[in-house]
Amino acid sequence: MAWDEWEQLKASAAERHTTQMQLNQLPADQGGGTSTGEPKTGTAGGSGTLRHSGGPWTRAAGAADDLRISTESTKKNLQSGHAGVSKGAEGLASLEVLRTVLTSWEKRLEAVRGECESLEPKLRAVAKEMGERDGAIAAEVRAVGVPTGGRE
Repeated sequence: MAWDEWEQLKASAAERHTTQMQLNQLPADQGGGTSTGEPKTGTAGGSGTLRHSGGPWTRAAGAADDLRISTESTKKNLQSGHAGVSKGAEGLASLEVLRTVLTSWEKRLEAVRGECESLEPKLRAVAKEMGERDGAIAAEVRAVGVPTGGRE
């Protein structure tokens, strides 16, 4: 392909496209903002709005709290299940192995409980912070005037 032919193809393509910047990647007549700054609903490829929900973060925090509670009750059940096992079994090698397993599981359950106890308030804080930040950003975006260029 000759250089001149390439330049002609580029010029032809440039004539067919507008130079208007489109942040949402929708053609100008299918989305974007209105003269009031409010988002319009797009018809091809999205709603034209960005939404955030704290729901997933709050649910994750609840799951962490539930897991914290269940690990504590599991640890108590494990301890009560091992209570009295040593009576009449002193001196057996399996008794020492059982104690080692009990101690190992107690440590693991305590670590999980501690991690969940630490994680739960952090997840709730993320949900709260993102919700507040989203509201502040939305107010700032609404405050920006967008010229319509004669379109409504």
